[in-house]
Amino acid sequence: MSKLRTTLLAVMLVVGTIALATGAAVGAAVPASTGSTASASATSATSTFADSTSVASTPTATQAIDADCDYPLERTDARGETIELADEPDAVVTLYPGDVQLAYQIGAEDRVVGMPIGPYTDDLETGDRTDITEDDGVTPVAEEIVALDPDVVLAANVALADEQLLDQLEDAGIPVYVLDTATSIDDVRENVAATGEITGECVGAEEAVDRMDDRLEVIEGALEDEEEPLAYYVSDDQGTTPGTETFQHDVLTAAGLENVAERADIEGWQEISPEVVVDEDPEWIVYPDWTDEPPIAESVEETTAYQDGNVVAVDDNAMSQPAPGIVDVIVNLVETVHPDVYADIEGDLEAIDEEYGDDVGTDGADAEETSDDDASASDDSDSSDDIEDDDAEDDGDGTFAIPGFGVATAVIALLSFAVVRRFRLD
Repeated sequence: MSKLRTTLLAVMLVVGTIALATGAAVGAAVPASTGSTASASATSATSTFADSTSVASTPTATQAIDADCDYPLERTDARGETIELADEPDAVVTLYPGDVQLAYQIGAEDRVVGMPIGPYTDDLETGDRTDITEDDGVTPVAEEIVALDPDVVLAANVALADEQLLDQLEDAGIPVYVLDTATSIDDVRENVAATGEITGECVGAEEAVDRMDDRLEVIEGALEDEEEPLAYYVSDDQGTTPGTETFQHDVLTAAGLENVAERADIEGWQEISPEVVVDEDPEWIVYPDWTDEPPIAESVEETTAYQDGNVVAVDDNAMSQPAPGIVDVIVNLVETVHPDVYADIEGDLEAIDEEYGDDVGTDGADAEETSDDDASASDDSDSSDDIEDDDAEDDGDGTFAIPGFGVATAVIALLSFAVVRRFRLD
């Protein structure tokens, strides 16, 4: 695993040479350090991948979106390129798994003709849609996309690392819209609005954001006078954790938790040493469910969180992909960490779900079933029987497939580069 993380940092430094790349895979911020021999470059990598204009301080403040589906449409993407659509698109290709989630969660799935099909989209109905990847569910193939002749391609920010792919698509006359990096919940709202315009589903985008905000407003009000226990989100066995200027930080704080990474003055994705974690002594440990137990150092088992069995797994796909479904993670965390609060607001949340319909602004999975699984993970430090980890297993050739486009997502987008061709993370 450490070898894979070392490779990730090397890839990140390659991506860092791209001036406009702000480091999101599927809009997700990528960790700035992986414990490699090149760790001295972590600070510069962090600054490359952070969005200097974002502020992650008031994550639950509602923000109405202004999606405009009047055509002809012009919209400037993350590259500074103006994308022009003469008519409402009928055929859309989503380049990466998070792009698919965005399209589906706003109700644009009927327009999607090509998408990554694999372990990172297996919660979605793929139907007769074309898999546009190299049969791995992650690596886009230009020829497959061109053959579909889509009206537009929706691409996460990490696509900026593959200029050849973008050039091939645009040389074929296919407009490509590259989403901005999402480093806060507000950024998620913005990307939902952009996706609505690009796919012609502005109404669905607005409803998805309205549902997000209605749920967040209920949660925020209920947690107003509650204590915020300290939490450590650990994403891998190198201790990589999301600090401020990540939407994952917003998720934790919106769920009524204090992020230990903020105390450690961490911005973006970086490693945090086990010594710091032990000194801070978090009351909760949160980790992605690609693994069946938290990937923590042995010393971290001394913390109050581990000793009390306050360990909770969250849906890696939802936590890693900046789409409306991130609120499901917040709800699940509230249910586990603040059970009394959740009991008070459960009816209100269910009423909101009924108002909008369960398929609007979610990750397509059964939220109640997911929350039950996540809650069970907190019963004791070893209880993760409901978490599937098949995709985290060694593929037999030294490579790993970890679900969800989590912190190592940049590797996926760069699999076409020979230096990382043999590595598959997330």
